[in-house]
Formats: sequence, structure tokens, C-alpha cells
Amino acid sequence: MKDTLIPKKLTKPIKKTTTATSIIKRKFKTTAKVNPRANPSSTIPESDFRDDDDDNDLNPSSSLSTFFEKWPILSPDFYQIDALDLAPLLLGKYLRRDDVVLQITEVEAYRPNDSACHGRFGMTARTAPVFGPGGHAYVYLCYGLHTMLNIVADREGAGAAVLIRSCAPIRLKTIQQRRGIVTEKPVLLTGPGKVGQALGISTDWSNHSLYTPGGLELLDGPRPEHVLVGPRVGIDYALPEHVNALWRFAIAGTPWISAPKNKLRPP
Repeated sequence: MKDTLIPKKLTKPIKKTTTATSIIKRKFKTTAKVNPRANPSSTIPESDFRDDDDDNDLNPSSSLSTFFEKWPILSPDFYQIDALDLAPLLLGKYLRRDDVVLQITEVEAYRPNDSACHGRFGMTARTAPVFGPGGHAYVYLCYGLHTMLNIVADREGAGAAVLIRSCAPIRLKTIQQRRGIVTEKPVLLTGPGKVGQALGISTDWSNHSLYTPGGLELLDGPRPEHVLVGPRVGIDYALPEHVNALWRFAIAGTPWISAPKNKLRPP
């Protein structure tokens, strides 16, 4: 989680007797301006399917319903593990929102007692979703501009999450429109801010359940054959042992990985 300046009123930890659930309910009941959940019955025109890759699941000869039967929404139990264990398991999985489907190619783990994790500030109105149960989204703004999607890991109260750093596009049209760039090159989705923009999410999606049909979903997907590891990006403010920890994971052999790539290597 690349750090951003936190308003003073949010840096004061909330008393331990306050639960993440209560903070989330209070915050999002009063500040959410729109209901971000989409109609789960919306369909994707087959004319938009990418067919430039023989290994692509979404192509003219494969129906959308077949794809989602093959790769169903992951259950809540999937997330109830340490962020360091969850991170590599997310590689190859699919993120879906409306007609956008992305395959996760690069992630970073952020754990309890991690000096690079937002949970180090304690539970605040901003960080409450990190302390919620695994399987929910934690979305924040980096430098007030970039929407960063994290997947909360572990049990409620742990304060851990996995940052989605890069993805590969399964369907291009809406992604290109949201990104404002017409290209099929990795620059389209290699970076966490680009992923958030492609999904069209805002901080209103923080605490959204990823295992509930409709809205933003995490689907099962093929496990990559080989994985690369390396230190996380942009956390120079953290303690040395956390700066150097190999808690960044990426699919080996894919161009859909953000910079710096030279820090990644086989485990």
C-alpha cells in the first residue's frame, strides 16, 4: 500500500472496544452518495470479446455463461488466511465489474504489524475496512488521484490486505474508454491506479463484499505455473525488514507487470 498523507482527524486510533464493523456501518451510512452495486444480470455483447489470444477464455466460440460456470465467484472462506498466503493465490484470478473482466497478474501483501500497512495507524474511519473480515475491498486514494484496490485478508480485526498492482485485460473496450487510451499494450493496466480506473471504482467501494454476486466480484481462475517474487514498491518509509521483504508476487512470463521489473525473481 503506497502511503498517502492522512488527515489529522483520521490518524488518531479508535478505542479498542470499537469494532471495524461498527466503524464501517457508521462511515458508509453517512458518506456514501451512491449505491455502487451493479445489476448482476447485465450481459456482455460477444462482439466485444477479445479473440487475439488462443488461450483466452472469453472469445466468440465461448459463451459468457460458460466462462462464469468455469470460474465461479470465490467463497468467503478463500480469504480467511494470512495476507502473505493469500497474495500468490490471487494471481490468475479474475476481477469482474459490469462488462470489465481483468485477470490479476501482480499483487503485494500487507500484514498485521507491517510498518508499510495502513493498519499501522490503528483503526480509523479510513482504515476500518482493513480490519474487517477477509473478502472485502479496501479502496483508498493515493496522492488524492489514484484509486487503489486492496483485497482484505485474514480474520476480522487482523488488519491485513493485498494490493492489486497489475492485471491483464480479458475485454478491452470499456477498459480503454475508462483509461482514456486506445492500446492493447501493458501500459493499459500495469499499475494499481490504472486497475482502479479500469474498474471504474471509487472509495465508495471500500468494504464492498467481493463474494456477493453483482457489483465488484472476485472469480476463480487458473493457477499460474511459475511465480516471481520481489520487494514491494514505494514503501521507503517503512522499517528495513519490511522494505526488503519479498512480499510482491507476479506471474512469470507475462508482460502485464508494473515497474520495476528488475527487482522480481524466481522464489
